[in-house]
Amino acid sequence: MKRLIFTVCIFIMSLQLINAQTKLISGTVKSSDDGMGMPGVSVVIKGTTSGTSTNIDGEYTISAEPTDYIVYSFVGMVTQEILVGDQTVIDVTLSPESIGMDEVVVVGYGKQIKSEMTGAITKVSAEKLQDVPVPSFESALHGKTAGVFIEKASGKLGEAIKMRVRGSSSISADNQPLYVLDGIPIISQDQGIGNNSPTNPLNTINFSEIESIQILKDASAAAIYGSRAANGVVILTSKKGKEGKTKINLSYSKGFSKAANKVDFLNAAEYRELYGEAAVNAGYFASNEDAFADGSWFPGWLRDGGEGVDVDWQDEVFRTGSVENLDLSASGGSKNTQFYASFSRNYNKGIIIKNDFTRTGGRLNLDHTVNEKLKIGVSGSLVKTELDRVANDNAFSTPMQMVALAPVNPTHDPETGELNTRTIYYNGLISARDNFVKQEVTRTIGNMYAQYKILPELNFRTEYGLDNYSQLETSFQGRETNDGAPSGNASVRNVRSVNQVFNNYFTFNKEFNQDHTMEVTMGMTYEETKDDNSTVTAIGFPSDDFQTLNSGAETSSFGGVKTEFSFLSYFIRSNYKFKDRYLVNGSFRRDGSSRFGEDKRFGNFFAGSLGWIVSRESFLADKDWLSFLKLRGSYGVVGNAGISNFASRGLYQGSYYTTYTGIRPTQLPNPDLKWETTSQLDIGVDFGFFNNRINGEFDVYYKKTKDLLLNQRLPATSGFTSITKNVGELENKGIEFSINTNNLIGEFKWNTSFNISFNKNEITKLPGGDIVAGVNRVMQGESIGVFYTRKYAGVNPDNGHALYYVEEGSSETTDDYNAAANMVVGDPNPDFVGGITNSFSYKGFDLDVVMAFVYGNDVYNGGGQYQSNQASSWKDNQTRDQLNRWQQPGDITDVPQAWLGGNQYSGTDPSSRYLSDASYLRIKNVTLGYNFPQSVLNTLKLSNLRVYVTAVNLYTFTDYKGWDPEVNFAGVGLDQTNTNVIQGRDFYTAPQARTISFGVNIGL
Repeated sequence: MKRLIFTVCIFIMSLQLINAQTKLISGTVKSSDDGMGMPGVSVVIKGTTSGTSTNIDGEYTISAEPTDYIVYSFVGMVTQEILVGDQTVIDVTLSPESIGMDEVVVVGYGKQIKSEMTGAITKVSAEKLQDVPVPSFESALHGKTAGVFIEKASGKLGEAIKMRVRGSSSISADNQPLYVLDGIPIISQDQGIGNNSPTNPLNTINFSEIESIQILKDASAAAIYGSRAANGVVILTSKKGKEGKTKINLSYSKGFSKAANKVDFLNAAEYRELYGEAAVNAGYFASNEDAFADGSWFPGWLRDGGEGVDVDWQDEVFRTGSVENLDLSASGGSKNTQFYASFSRNYNKGIIIKNDFTRTGGRLNLDHTVNEKLKIGVSGSLVKTELDRVANDNAFSTPMQMVALAPVNPTHDPETGELNTRTIYYNGLISARDNFVKQEVTRTIGNMYAQYKILPELNFRTEYGLDNYSQLETSFQGRETNDGAPSGNASVRNVRSVNQVFNNYFTFNKEFNQDHTMEVTMGMTYEETKDDNSTVTAIGFPSDDFQTLNSGAETSSFGGVKTEFSFLSYFIRSNYKFKDRYLVNGSFRRDGSSRFGEDKRFGNFFAGSLGWIVSRESFLADKDWLSFLKLRGSYGVVGNAGISNFASRGLYQGSYYTTYTGIRPTQLPNPDLKWETTSQLDIGVDFGFFNNRINGEFDVYYKKTKDLLLNQRLPATSGFTSITKNVGELENKGIEFSINTNNLIGEFKWNTSFNISFNKNEITKLPGGDIVAGVNRVMQGESIGVFYTRKYAGVNPDNGHALYYVEEGSSETTDDYNAAANMVVGDPNPDFVGGITNSFSYKGFDLDVVMAFVYGNDVYNGGGQYQSNQASSWKDNQTRDQLNRWQQPGDITDVPQAWLGGNQYSGTDPSSRYLSDASYLRIKNVTLGYNFPQSVLNTLKLSNLRVYVTAVNLYTFTDYKGWDPEVNFAGVGLDQTNTNVIQGRDFYTAPQARTISFGVNIGL
């Protein structure tokens, strides 16, 4: 009994002791700007959901233990953590966040503090991008980064996105930047079939898993990647686990999409009016009434449709799309082991029929500290994407071509009720019913590393990375379709691309005598990529119900390609800092590539840069208005090897004829083929004023590319069409400016980010003459891809004939197309690009508005000669502006006389008539969100809860006459030269989608 009483007493005393540990903490949170109390500041015990928020005067009370840390946080202010200890009153002063000056930036094979960088690097936090419902992260960057031009080819899902960092640096080599994920270069080149538009392998990257994106723009920043850096480098860093309680986050959003714009076409009455007039003008009939009484000149449409038919074929092409995104992640860990795991599923139903995209995948990142010297880690993602494609823009089976059909053509045969097969052109709805084109990609990207601390100042890191890209393309065209008649056909294409990377490097970092800091990184890397693809097509199917190869009667074609390439590189980089304000950086890399001649495989690439943090000098120490000022300059040489794998070698190919086989030469050798090199000079200044409430960057650069890797044309009589040589030079020069401002602080906040970039591209040397790609051309003294054709001068008011300028600079005109000279009439390259982002927050509400602009670029409407020809050729439906055609002497218009069948005066030949200014200002993204207060989170036992609505491509201000000014249909089956040269083309190309989505983020 005594023992029991004693035990109870001890227990009660223990409870009293425990209660004594918990105490009430009170205090006031103030702003460093005005010393006023801050309402709505989150005050939370670290590692728990227990917390409160400050009242209108900035006051708070909270229960805590001496060992607790209290976290004080508010949007736009620097978060503070304070140990309770023996304090009972804790007053806190919060300062505005410094916009990026002391953030950590990932560079090649390491990290740096932004304020100490001497190169031009743009960092984009992925946090603000993750509410944007787009399939690929590049589109979310549009308007966010100075010096980077981003352009989607069309509104079709899955298609390639063009990114240019400080302009195009090559004519025949790759112009896309190098993409690096967690230190490993990844596959970003199109792997799709050649009879359709290029696809985008980066669609497999789920950017909800990405922590940050760095874009290395100048030679100083990018030269550590040497041979791969001529077009800039995009570094993606995936999210990592952090020590602490496991955090679970769930994000879900769902929305709908519509075509951002439609073009006005003629209705049935207008169509009959225009084409009847054209038939009369051409002499087929005496009057419009006579034309429609006969109808024989327009087989089928009057008989099939009749007067009651009025079809808007755009309504058959476009549909209401949808988006649905689910992301689930967990992260946390102990002191020695941290993890990040995620699962995601993204579904996009496109705005045009038969176009859908689905991505499903997961990621696991693990980091483990074995002991004080050794750290190891693995990271990997497994993703599967499924893309339902449509045919290319120039195929009758693609949905957008249906807008060419006459509004008097019914979609279905009025007699049978089946899809109408007697339309003036092929009815694409038949392909939508009987065709499919599917692309399935399974991709694994992973790497593992070990990092060993040899000395306190010396680390060694070894990495192995693998990018395994497997793609299956299957298609079937039915027996009644334009592509599959008369017996149907099916094809299967398998693609496998495997990229392996080995990195090994040392990092030495030491401070000497407080004034000197030195960091040296030295190592090597080996990269090997192997590609293997095969294609089989079968024809002769018993019915459309049998759609696999084994059901075909015979194999109509087959083929296969197996190829590989490798890089071997050695590199060193040194960063030196003196007295915390004088900065020196140098790097050198020696690269070897299997793509060049045997004695030309290795190239040397280098860069050097200087920086001076002027604001840390004593003579500026008392300048309260100046927060930061740094001058920097760099010069370096980087390389480009973005050509075919065996461009330096003489090649042969196995061929067959009936039952006989043999080999034939396909490529001339060039053993002297060597690296294309780009040198770049950059002068920049980074600045910050008023405690960094205003800060930004300004850069001026000059890039010179020599020894261009050019596919030089050869006379066909030689038996070859081209040979790759090092000939020609080009340059890019430009200015970049970006500024960030905290316009308002306090309870209501308003931040603005603005960037603008000017770039001028010019071919300075081009032996062998111009390179022609339709209306696009490469010419010495001009930008890549300028438009070169006749210059349209309008319409002769006396007779309705189309007019052209006789020669460049002359006001003399002619109605003889052949008498007019070709001249440069436009440029697809913009004069400047940029964007502006405004962010607002009030209590729990936040609003982000992102606008992007492009100015000075032109787009050529290749479909104009069919859809805007005043009924003078073919029988396509016409854009409504063709009703403004010339009809009688004295009419002032730019649309010639309607003349069925056309004549030499109709103005339908290629000319600047179909060229438009494609400048635009686009409200790219608008996101309105609400973060629930701590009191609600405590009740629901959540760490965060946010709801939001996002609009993408909300509105576009432009004078462009087509569907969308952000467009480019280069064609199909093109070599790299034509892909680079053909820019700014529109050919019945789908517009961007306008998407509205609603989402929720939940943190446990």
